[in-house]
Amino acid sequence: SPPGLLLLTSFLLHVKEDHASPTRLVCDNRLIQKYIMEAKDMEERVGQCQALPALSCPAVLPLVDFTFQQWKSKSNETKRREILCDLALLVGAAAGAQGQVSEECGARQLSQLYRQANTFFLLLQTFSWEAGHWEPSCSPHSIEQTHITSIFLTYRQLVQGKLRFFFHDLAKVLCK
Repeated sequence: SPPGLLLLTSFLLHVKEDHASPTRLVCDNRLIQKYIMEAKDMEERVGQCQALPALSCPAVLPLVDFTFQQWKSKSNETKRREILCDLALLVGAAAGAQGQVSEECGARQLSQLYRQANTFFLLLQTFSWEAGHWEPSCSPHSIEQTHITSIFLTYRQLVQGKLRFFFHDLAKVLCK
């Protein structure tokens, strides 16, 4: 049995919020589509917020673009670690921006993005094919941005791209 199965089982037993179970999220393509739509909606709603300030302390965001050929050549564990690094930066960027945004509309959207990105971050830590735990010592390619909307754009691109393809790859292994 895969080494992540015990962790996955214990995670499933402790999930209290209305979030999908890891296996269901991977095996039911409709769920990742739901999260993609939510990411798009958040991005759209934050774009409609009035008078969003520029961030005085720039957000450090991961560069989440990739080529499909490069992606296919990586192991699932490498993909998982890369996405964890991206999510760690996004969670940190959302948290940092929350402290700089007092406007209610922007603050509400940042809070939602923070919760969703952190949920994916915790979820992906339950999947592991190598011994040992994930260490936050990665250094993904990143860029500093002062526009709050760029946090939402990056999150949507991550969910639509790497996360969706990663879950598709996991489904081949977990959903037989």
